[in-house]
Amino acid sequence: MWWVYALLSALFAGLTAVLAKMGVKGIDSNLATAIRTVVILFIAWGLVWYKGNLTGITALSKRNLIFLVLSGVATGLSWLFYFRALQLGKVSQVAPVDKTSLAIAVLLSVLFLGEVLTWKIALGCLLIIAGTLVLIL
Repeated sequence: MWWVYALLSALFAGLTAVLAKMGVKGIDSNLATAIRTVVILFIAWGLVWYKGNLTGITALSKRNLIFLVLSGVATGLSWLFYFRALQLGKVSQVAPVDKTSLAIAVLLSVLFLGEVLTWKIALGCLLIIAGTLVLIL
């Protein structure tokens, strides 16, 4: 069932791009990112509270915290750059280029997590990169 969640993620990511483009018009992109982040903060912590998972905080290791904080920093930087790109460019250009992150994630998963790079995954990543180059050039 992982693919259902992945498709829902893709659906909401696509919706996010269009809504963000509409919301960032005429304001500072960093302010827009900060507002979006507060909303996400409330949703995420509300869900943790609702599902009764607050007790899981005590099970976090130092390693968990370090990597989650680093992931948060990477996410924050990604959002800041994404919102600025949306402010300057078209959703139809920015969103697909942003999805080059898929190929980068695959490469990093092979290098750091030891995941296997199959020919199908490699071909898919090459097509994503080629498509990105078509959009940029």
